[in-house]
Amino acid sequence: MPVSIERLVSELEKLKGEMDAGRLKHGEYDQRLARIIAELREQKVDADRPALLKTIDDLLGRGVITPSVKQHLIKRLGL
Repeated sequence: MPVSIERLVSELEKLKGEMDAGRLKHGEYDQRLARIIAELREQKVDADRPALLKTIDDLLGRGVITPSVKQHLIKRLGL
């Protein structure tokens, strides 16, 4: 079952919130991000490439992800 783009946004926002609140260490953030990416690769995202790239750009613009996380997502998802 494909992952909705809304779920992707929700998971990344939740991850950012936990990091900002100090509940995650850097290594834990990296592990959780890796799990999110693995799930996306396995189950696919229920969105086309332009919509996914726009969403990633929006997440970057809102400060939910960093430029390095954006590049990592693009590379790992084959965008």
